[in-house]
Amino acid sequence: MVGCGGLTEIVDIMKRTGAEDLGDFYPIRPDCQADTPKPRFKPRAGKTLSERRWNAAFSEDGHLDIEKVLRRIQRGGVHPAIKGSVWEFVLGCFDPNSTYEERNQLRQCRREQYIRWKAECQHMVPVIGSGKLITTPIITDAGQPVIDSAINSCFSDKRSIQWMLALHQIGLDVVRTDRALAFYESEKNQAKLWDILAIYAWVDNDISYVQGMNDICSPMVILLENEADAFWCFERAMRRLRENFRCSASSMGVQTQLSTLSQVIKTVDPKLHQHLEDLDGGEYLFAFRMLMVLFRREFSFVDSLYLWELMWAMEYNPNIFSLYEKPIAESDKSAASMLNNKLLKQCGKFERNKVKTGCKDQQSALAVFLVASVLEAKNKRILKEAKGLDDVILSDITGNMDARKVCKEALKIHKKYLSKEHRHCDSQDQAKREILEYLEVSITLHGDSDPSLLFTNER
Repeated sequence: MVGCGGLTEIVDIMKRTGAEDLGDFYPIRPDCQADTPKPRFKPRAGKTLSERRWNAAFSEDGHLDIEKVLRRIQRGGVHPAIKGSVWEFVLGCFDPNSTYEERNQLRQCRREQYIRWKAECQHMVPVIGSGKLITTPIITDAGQPVIDSAINSCFSDKRSIQWMLALHQIGLDVVRTDRALAFYESEKNQAKLWDILAIYAWVDNDISYVQGMNDICSPMVILLENEADAFWCFERAMRRLRENFRCSASSMGVQTQLSTLSQVIKTVDPKLHQHLEDLDGGEYLFAFRMLMVLFRREFSFVDSLYLWELMWAMEYNPNIFSLYEKPIAESDKSAASMLNNKLLKQCGKFERNKVKTGCKDQQSALAVFLVASVLEAKNKRILKEAKGLDDVILSDITGNMDARKVCKEALKIHKKYLSKEHRHCDSQDQAKREILEYLEVSITLHGDSDPSLLFTNER
């Protein structure tokens, strides 16, 4: 069955038949076809990054012309046959300036590291790596194994207990992930996704596992046959997204991006923002899911993959590989530093605009402006029909949006926002200059050496 194999098997069939039906790359279960949105994305000759163009972008020793690749992706996405390989570069797994030999060595090192982590986890929970997964609790809050669970030992360290407490929730989420795809009819493929998420939760114990990570990881499992390669691709994607998944008793990390979204709409469309405020939607919580799982619910599976690669190409910064090679805690810093004109050309459109305008806000991700783009597209309907917050929930957009058009509008909104923010900053600077001039004059007239005295009651 094609759905249970990897993309290599599917690509071989496509090459033999000459087919271009995307349903053959990502087969849908027969019982789910009626309820699954039809993809809008189709590879376009001369625009989509094809396998031939991709191979031609490498030099003889393996250096990649990333500028040419980004240009092609931003025009028409990536052909399904090469998505996994391309994603490894746009997500920062590999340096475009590296050689084939250097990448092979790095890939081998990473695979060995993944095997070590997996063995570490397997030692505690033998189900990992067995082709099975866990959907019921295996340990109590006190570290005692549950009767008939997959473990026999007691645990006292907090890290191990918290990790094991999350494993059954990961399993429950995995069996609900992309259920319409034939690929996940196989328990082996479900177990592969579970293994990766479980090991990531162990490695990144600061964030651990939060619902929604399964939706981010699933495409990597489908596109990259080697489990370790899929893990590292997911790990790089999480470098961009992990702060959204940071939880505390009172907040979620994504709220920072929601606040940025609120500021963006307030700046570019004050009337819409005020209407949402009046509906008690000024915190923009209705956009929570869009930002957490990058529009996986709003687009078909095929179209969400297309949207992601457009985003990552537009946000690409040539410094991300070196930045991501540092420990996770250090990689949250900006990648925008030290960009000369040559490197600037290797940036995606969105990142280039940010660098040129000096924007260093890490929460101003393209995803925020994509949500703004969707809201602007529904502006008239929201202003006219929305009488309560429930009316703002954009349920009718599922499967009805064009990813490329949404990205194009997001770039326009970003440019408009930066322009207005720049003018606002200029006016603030002008106001500061006028205050300073006033102070200088006052000091001259009154002989005060300390300008702060001008604002005391004694004055």
